[in-house]
Amino acid sequence: MTDYRPEDPATGDFIVVKALENGVNLIGMTRGKDTRLLHTEKLDAGEVIIAQFTQNTSAMKIRGKAEIQTRHGTMISGTDE
Repeated sequence: MTDYRPEDPATGDFIVVKALENGVNLIGMTRGKDTRLLHTEKLDAGEVIIAQFTQNTSAMKIRGKAEIQTRHGTMISGTDE
């Protein structure tokens, strides 16, 4: 694994999202003066996506029940209703 270099967008932080139910949405948000939607993905149960923070992507919003793995730990999104 290469060393993390924040000035190089190809080595930015990434997250792993595994959908725990059908219809989980992953929404990438842009950087800059105005925050905008950059990209959306819809995952079904069991599907996994690896998403990277870059010069253009500063935030990600996850809707639905999913397991999210980051270098800071693992968490579960959504509710148990």
